[in-house]
Amino acid sequence: MWAANLDGRAVNLRCTDRTLHVRLADGREISAPVSWFPKLQHAPEERRKDWRLIGNGIGIQWESLDEDISVEDLLAIR
Repeated sequence: MWAANLDGRAVNLRCTDRTLHVRLADGREISAPVSWFPKLQHAPEERRKDWRLIGNGIGIQWESLDEDISVEDLLAIR
């Protein structure tokens, strides 16, 4: 099955005042409303830009905001 080749690790992201967009290694982009993440929603733009990938792309961390989001959780939200 072709789905076995999907790579759900994050490789990049951008966070606007309304939406979190995460680019995955296999080319997909997933998006979620920033309102789902109050720490991001209420943070100034410069702090939302201060992120890093963790665990070889299995998650995203905003250390200054004490916020960690896993790609698995983003993919599981319906």
